[in-house]
Amino acid sequence: MKPTRTRRRLLCRAAPFAVASAVVLAGCGSVDGLGAGEPAPSVSVQPRPEPLWSAWSGTSPQAPGAETATHQPPPEPLEGLPKLGKDGLRTVDFREVLRADPRMKPLADRGEIYRPGRVGLRPPLRTDLTGDGQPELLVAADTESGRSVLTVYTEREGRVYPVLFTTGKRMNVETLGPDLLVRSHCTNGGEQAVRFHWDGVRMSTVSDIKNYKNHQRHENKPSGGTDGQR
Repeated sequence: MKPTRTRRRLLCRAAPFAVASAVVLAGCGSVDGLGAGEPAPSVSVQPRPEPLWSAWSGTSPQAPGAETATHQPPPEPLEGLPKLGKDGLRTVDFREVLRADPRMKPLADRGEIYRPGRVGLRPPLRTDLTGDGQPELLVAADTESGRSVLTVYTEREGRVYPVLFTTGKRMNVETLGPDLLVRSHCTNGGEQAVRFHWDGVRMSTVSDIKNYKNHQRHENKPSGGTDGQR
């Protein structure tokens, strides 16, 4: 038998196996896809950062966040404040709250500011961060050093609790779904984005991402601070 006829017979016999292999490979490719007649799954909309103080929204980096859980001790209620009524933090004088907070008392009587580059208190904001339908009180102050201070207060049974205290340079604060995203600049030229989430007791750090100008990203887990202070 001539070699050419042998090759033809081998090729003819191999053809069905090649077709079968192609069918198997095609089936593997559909493992993660949809079969005939299967409905497409619904697409969940991911939350996007929403600036809280919009005038400051363009003054800090747009770094993403990761997720690293941490646990922090519970806060103590502020002393010297009257028990809040049914309106909670909706109508409370934010300056009285600051005066009752030892860390914020030195800033309590500063004037309000409405754009970056000035020293004073940004307008207080109220938004629900705990998911209970009641707003938390957010107060931010810009200082002479160029750093900003952010505090968040919540109300439980008429008492006011500080649930977050954090600082940063050229700070921008956003909501990301139910979370807070705080962006700021580092003294070494880096850019930082810290994400805070309500853990049932306070706003705890779930991510702390630093980006440097050489685009190398470093994830730093919280070092055990009690209240998000850096």
